[in-house]
Amino acid sequence: MQARDTLLTIEVVGTRIRLSKPTIYKLIRERKFPQQLHLCANKVAWIEREVDDWLASRAAARVAE
Repeated sequence: MQARDTLLTIEVVGTRIRLSKPTIYKLIRERKFPQQLHLCANKVAWIEREVDDWLASRAAARVAE
């Protein structure tokens, strides 16, 4: 794993992108947010790089509008 391949919990993801847990899961269902990794039965995480890339793409889309 590279430095930006750190695994993030839903709490950290929500804080980083300023969205609620239900909104994040809604975006995942709509395929508008990176899929989570299923680590075990009750634990998921996101790859930091993918979350950062998603956020950067949102900022880029704003500039393009």
